[in-house]
Amino acid sequence: MTIFRCANCQQPVTSEVVSGEPVRGPERPPGHEVAPPRMALGTFKTNFDGSLLIFHPDDVPGTVLHPDPQRVSGCCGLAGQDGPNLVCGGCGVEVATKESDCWTDNLVALIAAAVTDGRMTDADI
Repeated sequence: MTIFRCANCQQPVTSEVVSGEPVRGPERPPGHEVAPPRMALGTFKTNFDGSLLIFHPDDVPGTVLHPDPQRVSGCCGLAGQDGPNLVCGGCGVEVATKESDCWTDNLVALIAAAVTDGRMTDADI
């Protein structure tokens, strides 16, 4: 299992996760409904070029919304189109973009360069 930590302050930003594959489902629900999460709880997937790590929205408990209100726009959730909208809960550094609007996927894209891969050891248990 892996816990990703903020590269700036080393606070955990994710829960314990393992590598997985995106969940298949309906592409887009009707109306103004938020789509089901693209990743199963407890899993993540690296994007095609390794710059982003894709998570279930509930797997990033060490993050908080960006303090800039322009970063957290959307109608039914967060659009994720205005730059990173999640910051480390410990130091405030931008670490991810959450998409959860009715016209977007439902996921969190963690910026790979903003985190360290903190593999769990016996000392962490």
